[in-house]
Amino acid sequence: MTEQETVADEELDTPALPETADDAADEGDVAADYIEELLDIADIDGDLEIEVRGARSYITVTAPTGSTLDRLSTSEAVSALQELSRLAVQARTGEHSGLILDIGGSRDARADELARIVDHAVSRVEEGAASASLPPMSSYERKLVHDLVAERGFVSESEGEGRDRHTVIRRG
Repeated sequence: MTEQETVADEELDTPALPETADDAADEGDVAADYIEELLDIADIDGDLEIEVRGARSYITVTAPTGSTLDRLSTSEAVSALQELSRLAVQARTGEHSGLILDIGGSRDARADELARIVDHAVSRVEEGAASASLPPMSSYERKLVHDLVAERGFVSESEGEGRDRHTVIRRG
């Protein structure tokens, strides 16, 4: 694969960010309206918060413990709802969306899980393995993994294409 193909693959995997914070805020408003409507249809209580960091919108949905929101906080459900929200934004604005959705603390829980996965993989490398491959994951999760790996003094790179794109960890 050429470097240009690698760049093209990454661009397909990671939506472009809005150009300005105002664009990101507009994107967040559209996505929040969409999510709120979905929650109403499903009769699920949830409070939405929109935060713009840089040029990316972060939408957090919270509810009291034991609410029916818990059904939507699995990694698969959050990823699916995030993609649907991005499509809703694109349908309204004509622009690709890079918004990040968190439901019921799912992002923090996944970050903790990724830290455990990285620690296990780093242990394998420390015990003599030449490298350790992690399972395929989204570009957002791979970015978290790359940061965790660097914090531990190792190097990582993404390999594969599309849904098979994954991270490989090696000694620095």
